[in-house]
Amino acid sequence: MKFYASSGSEPDDNNPDKKNEGNDIFSSFFRFFSDDGADKKKPDGGKRPPKTPRPLLWILLGVFLLLVFSSNFYSLVNRDTLIPFSDFRRMVESGEIVRVEISSKYFTGYDTLPSSAPQENTGLPFSLPQTAASGNVYRTVGLLTESFVALLDSKGVEYSVAAEERNFLLDFVLQWIVPFAVFFLMWRYLMKRMGGGLGGSIFSSGQSRSAAVDEGKVSTRFSDVAGVDEAKEELVEVVDFLKNPKKYTDIGGKIPRGVLLVGPPGTGKTLLARAVAGEAGVPFFRISGSDFVEMFVGVGASRVRDLFKQAREKAPCIIFIDELDAIGKSRINSMTSNDEREQTLNQLLVEMDGFDGSSGLILLAATNRPDVLDPALLRPGRFDRQIVVDRPDVKGREEILRIHAKGVKVARDVDLADVAKSTSGSSGADLANIVNEAALLAVRAGRKEVTMEDFNEAVEKAIAGLQKKSRVIREDERKIVAYHETGHAVVTAFTPGQDKVHKISIIPRGLSALGYTMQIPEEDRYLSSEEELLGRVDVLLGGRAAEETVFGSVSTGAANDLSRATDIIRRMITDYGMSGRFRNVALSQHGAGYGGYAAEPQLVRDYAESTQQYIDEEIARIMAERYGKVKDLLSSKAALVHYVAERLLEKEILDGKDFEEIVKAEQNLAASGPDQAV
Repeated sequence: MKFYASSGSEPDDNNPDKKNEGNDIFSSFFRFFSDDGADKKKPDGGKRPPKTPRPLLWILLGVFLLLVFSSNFYSLVNRDTLIPFSDFRRMVESGEIVRVEISSKYFTGYDTLPSSAPQENTGLPFSLPQTAASGNVYRTVGLLTESFVALLDSKGVEYSVAAEERNFLLDFVLQWIVPFAVFFLMWRYLMKRMGGGLGGSIFSSGQSRSAAVDEGKVSTRFSDVAGVDEAKEELVEVVDFLKNPKKYTDIGGKIPRGVLLVGPPGTGKTLLARAVAGEAGVPFFRISGSDFVEMFVGVGASRVRDLFKQAREKAPCIIFIDELDAIGKSRINSMTSNDEREQTLNQLLVEMDGFDGSSGLILLAATNRPDVLDPALLRPGRFDRQIVVDRPDVKGREEILRIHAKGVKVARDVDLADVAKSTSGSSGADLANIVNEAALLAVRAGRKEVTMEDFNEAVEKAIAGLQKKSRVIREDERKIVAYHETGHAVVTAFTPGQDKVHKISIIPRGLSALGYTMQIPEEDRYLSSEEELLGRVDVLLGGRAAEETVFGSVSTGAANDLSRATDIIRRMITDYGMSGRFRNVALSQHGAGYGGYAAEPQLVRDYAESTQQYIDEEIARIMAERYGKVKDLLSSKAALVHYVAERLLEKEILDGKDFEEIVKAEQNLAASGPDQAV
C-alpha cells in the first residue's frame, strides 16, 4: 500500500508527560516488610504466591521504637510541669527548696531531704528519676553559672550533679543493628532490581530465569499459525524428530542442533516456536537474550550453564531464546575483549557444542537483526538451519485475518480478501491489531457485528493514525490540502504502472497529516522497473505541482513527499545502477569503522568526492525534469483537477470508485472532442 500525505507546516514539539512506571525505594521498602517472594514466580510461570507476613521483622521494629520512646518518656510526661528558672531561683533564695539535683538537661529541686532507705533496683534497661518519699518536686531548665552555685552555697542547699546514664541496649541498637539493617535492606533491594534470584542473594543470581512450560501445557499448534507455510514446512522435521527420533537415528541422520528464526518484528517467530513445542508435546523453555546479561561479571555465563542443565534433565525438550542479538552480537568490532556479554556468548557456544543431536535437545532462537550476529553462532554445528519468517503475501494475510476473526462476530458484508489486499506489507501482529481495532470501532458505533466499514477504518487508523475531526483548519489551508491531494490522485490515474487510488481524504489524521491519498496494489510486487520508479516520483511530486499550478506558490505540506522522492532517485543512482554516467555501477555506502574496530560503525563511501557531486547534481536534474513533466500533465488536466478538488472540499472524502468514474467521464468527454471537455 502507498500512502501520500500532506503534512502540517509546524512540527509538534509538545511531548506528553510520561508516567513513572518504576516503583520508588520507599514503596519497595514497605513491600519488603509485607510480602515474602513478591518477585518470585512459580516454576511453571504461573501466578505469584500469596503474600506471607514477616512477624520477626515487625517485632524487631516494635522493640526499636519502644527503646527510642522509653528514653524520652519521662521528659515527655513532665514537660508540662516545668517552672520558670526565675521562680526556681526565688524559691532557693526563700528556702523552699533545700536540695537540688543538677543534670545535663534539668535542675530538680526538692523541699525535703532524701530518706536514708536504699533505692530498689528494677533491672530495667532504663530508669526513671527517684523522688523523695514525701514533699514537692520542682523542675526547670536553667543555666549553671558561678553565681547560681554561690547562691546554693550561701543558702545551705544540698546539691549534687547526676551522672548521665547511657542506655547500653539503645546505643547498641543505634550504632550496630540499625546501620547493618539499613545496609542489608538496600542490598536486598538492589539484588531484586537486578534479578538477584531467591531472596536477593548474590549466590543465586546465576540461576536461569527461563519460564519453563511442562509437557502438554503448550496449547499452540501449527493450525494457529498462518502466512508462513514455508517456515512451517522447515519446522515439521524438528517436530517429527522429537516425536520419532529412531526413524532418523536408524538411517544415520542428525537433526539440526539449532534453528534460527529470522524475520521482521511481528511476523510470528515466537508463535512458531511455541507451535513446535505444542506439536511435539515436549517441555518448552523460553528466555530472552537480555535476561542473561547483568552488571556482575560471570552471571550471564552461569545462567547459560543452569539453563542447559535444566533442559538436559527434561530432555527431549525445546529451548527458545528470544532476541538472540542481545547476547550474540559479533565480536569483530568490539573494543573490549573480556566483557560480560562476550563471556555469555562464549558459554553459549560451548554449551551448543556440548550436546549432540541424539539427546533430543533442540535450540530455537529468534532475531530480527541477523546481520549483527557473531559468525561463530551461524556456522554448521550450532545454528545449522536459518528459517526466514517474512511478512505474508496477500494469501497469507487473508489466512491470518481469518484466524484472528474466529472469535469476532463478523457481518456478512465483510470480505477479508479485500482487507488483505488493502494491508500490503503488514505483519501478523499488524493484522491482529487491525481485527481488534475493527471490533472496538463496532462497539463504539453501537453495532453488534463488525462491518466492512469498521475494517476499512481500522486499516486507515493503523496506517495513517487517528482521525482528527475536531482539528480546526483555516479555509485557505483546507483548499490547499484539497488541491494537493487531488494532484497526487490525478497523476496516479494518468501514470502507467501505478496502483489504483483507493481513497482521497482531507480529514486530518495522526500528528501531522492534514490529508492523504491511499493506493492499494492489485497484487504483491517484488521488483520495480526504472519506469515504475520514476512514476512513483511523479506521483509524489503531484501534490506540490498542483499547488504551484493552481495558486502560483508552494507550501510546506510536501515535505514528506520530497524526502521520499529524493530517496528513490538517490537509490536509483547509487544502488540500482540506473544513472547515465555510472550505468550498472553500484555506488552504495557500507558500514565500517576506523581501522575496522569502531564501537559504532560509520558509513564509508567507496567513491570520490567528484562522484558525490555528480550524484547530487543528477538528483537535482532528474527531480527538475520530473517536476516539469508533472506540471505539464496537471495543466492539461486543469478542469479535472478543479472538479475533483471541489468535490473533496464538499464531501471531505472521495472513494476510489467515485474518483475512477470521474476520470472515465473526463476521458470520454476528451475523446468526443476538445470542445466537450469541461
